Amino acid sequence: MNIPNLLTLFRFFLIPCFIFAFFSRSNDSLINSAIIFFIAGFTDILDGYIARKFNEITKYGTVMDPLADKLMLLTVLCCLTIKGYIPLLILLIMLAKEFSMIIIGVFLYGKNIIIPANIWGKLSTLIFYVAILFFTFSKFLGTYLLYIAILGAVVAYINYFLIFLSKYRQNATK
Repeated sequence: MNIPNLLTLFRFFLIPCFIFAFFSRSNDSLINSAIIFFIAGFTDILDGYIARKFNEITKYGTVMDPLADKLMLLTVLCCLTIKGYIPLLILLIMLAKEFSMIIIGVFLYGKNIIIPANIWGKLSTLIFYVAILFFTFSKFLGTYLLYIAILGAVVAYINYFLIFLSKYRQNATK
């Protein structure tokens, strides 16, 4: 197992740490959980950089890296919903989006079709991280930014789905 894959595996272990920190009775629970979230984000950037720079891209990393990201995102949204910071509808929209992307991803993986990340997905992820940062200082601003991130995620999903349809049709005609 190479360093990028170990970093990805580490992110899976950060998920229960985030949950524990978020629901702790500490006065700093939001700050502590945000720190864990940002460690996860940093290791995500780091593992991708190392994998590309040192040509250590593996099938494990190709599958598990986005899965770790999706599970962390959904964990954060579940926690925010449970505490009443965001409405259940937002969580349900993101659950539907992420699970359908996982299903499509598994389908494409079996057909050796790769859909690259798009600007909307990257932008919504960045805004999502900023929103979580702002939650530690201003729940109102954090919520507002989270709505923008989710809108970007929906736009990214539509874009991914259109690319999927195009690639699927190309493969079907071969």
